[in-house]
Amino acid sequence: MKKPGHTEGRGRQIEVVGEVVSDKMQKTITVQIYRLIRHKKYGKFMRRSSVFKAHDEKNEAKMGDVVRIVHTRPLSKTKRWALKEIVQQGRRTQEVNA
Repeated sequence: MKKPGHTEGRGRQIEVVGEVVSDKMQKTITVQIYRLIRHKKYGKFMRRSSVFKAHDEKNEAKMGDVVRIVHTRPLSKTKRWALKEIVQQGRRTQEVNA
């Protein structure tokens, strides 16, 4: 029996937006995110970055794209994120067969 106001699922998902820096693996992209932290002593804001591996089932995200990823269960040794959507496509070059 469900309680009143109870919603299905596991609560709010953690989402971050970042840029794809590598798409060379099959069904996996590497996403770099930036965050601002404040220096304890000087108070200056510094930009820190993190790199995550995310699952991309259809291989639709390419290098340079801005994507939204969500935290999931562990999918491999280093992969704990999944692609939710492509926010903005990066500049893509057409390969010319010579």
